[in-house]
Amino acid sequence: MGLLDFLKDTGKDLFGGKSGNEAETIKSEIEKALGDNVSNLGVRFDNGTVTLQGQAKSVAAKEKAALIAGNVKGVASVHDDGLTVAGAPAATATAGTATASRYYTIKSGDTLSKIAKEQYGDANQYKKIFEANREVIGDPDKIYPGQQIRIPA
Repeated sequence: MGLLDFLKDTGKDLFGGKSGNEAETIKSEIEKALGDNVSNLGVRFDNGTVTLQGQAKSVAAKEKAALIAGNVKGVASVHDDGLTVAGAPAATATAGTATASRYYTIKSGDTLSKIAKEQYGDANQYKKIFEANREVIGDPDKIYPGQQIRIPA
């Protein structure tokens, strides 16, 4: 994947206006959501840019870690090249592979059904999108403009 860009002023407000502990807060959020699907996780936060390191059990776990980090208010971009996929060659752990997802930025007026209709031609496929983003979207009816999600292949 490499570098993902996000809208810095949207997302989950984890920092509460306080600074100085952003990396640890983001790391905790990723570990809470993904559990043992990530290991040896290292998170660096520098002026709105998050850098991830460690190991993910799957490409999906790597993608989710990047989205969890990026969908935080105050984060403008995420570098995830340092987050490798266990047992996979480097080329397999990056976007553009058959198993990698596409990313979609929610726009005003979007619903998961509308996105599913656009992406798959079937609005009922919204459940597939929700399941692929369960760690990022707590409720399929509560998405917001600027939020980035995965569109599974």
